[in-house]
Amino acid sequence: MSTIGYFLSCEQYGPAELIDQAKRAEAAGFDALWISDHFHPWNDDQGQSPFVWGVIGALSQVTSLPVTTAVTCPTIRIHPAIIAQAAATAAVQLHGRFILGVGSGEALNEHVLGDRWPSVGVRQEMLEEAVDVIRLLHKGDEVSHHGKYYEVQEARIYTLPEQPVPIYVSGFGPQAAELAGRIGDGFCLVMPEAELVETFRGAGGGDKPVQAGTKVSWDRDPDNALKVAHRLWANDALPGQLPQTLPRPKDFASLMSLVSPEQVAEAITCGPDPDKHAATVRQHFDAGVDEVYVQQIGPDMDGFFAAWERDVLPQLRQ
Repeated sequence: MSTIGYFLSCEQYGPAELIDQAKRAEAAGFDALWISDHFHPWNDDQGQSPFVWGVIGALSQVTSLPVTTAVTCPTIRIHPAIIAQAAATAAVQLHGRFILGVGSGEALNEHVLGDRWPSVGVRQEMLEEAVDVIRLLHKGDEVSHHGKYYEVQEARIYTLPEQPVPIYVSGFGPQAAELAGRIGDGFCLVMPEAELVETFRGAGGGDKPVQAGTKVSWDRDPDNALKVAHRLWANDALPGQLPQTLPRPKDFASLMSLVSPEQVAEAITCGPDPDKHAATVRQHFDAGVDEVYVQQIGPDMDGFFAAWERDVLPQLRQ
């Protein structure tokens, strides 16, 4: 049976709100949780960016749902050895219900220590080596690694889950999907793109899980739903490599003024119609995605969770 999860947005909500949403999601019948990992939000209006590992520790105490990071960049801002320790602790806290979702990152989060922002090919090489380092450390032995990008000296992780942490790799183009197929225990994406899913499966992904996230703006007033989505998340409609290369939230805000409400309406389901919300999820399943994670953008959390519990989740599970 396909998984329908809830997407916790660290860019838009503070720690207490995220914990509250996780509890509501479980009560409403969602199956699992995705949580984003950012240093900055995409724009100042989103307004938050708590440290994801602190939030995951809190989640482990209030929910029994599995949690996936969507996604962590283990290459520049934080060394992969530290990510390996954080992921191992998260998996222990969640009794093995933790998946480390990784990706090659965005300058928005990774430039903050003054490091150079590499080309796509170099970022993917760095990601592959970082995943190797994390897996080595998760075996529990003392590790010394002298690689092209990373140095690890006599490091050992002592707090480990019973099973190695699954590592899912994100990708938004064919090269990244191939890398995910080759090195990932699963695949993460943010659009219902059947071609990318096929590339992942053909490159070695086989029948491994594919996860995807999507955003909705639930509101009783469709016009208000669209206004909120356009103000907060018009960055989702920016083309090409801009999302990976712009360094500051204010840069995204400047370019968001070029995105029309109509473009946002095409990308994000707005309003209260349960059939439209269900159709958004079905699009992903039709593209070969196994697990879909839904983020509520609008402020009416009561309305969103009530509507999904009553009208959306039941029709998706028929």
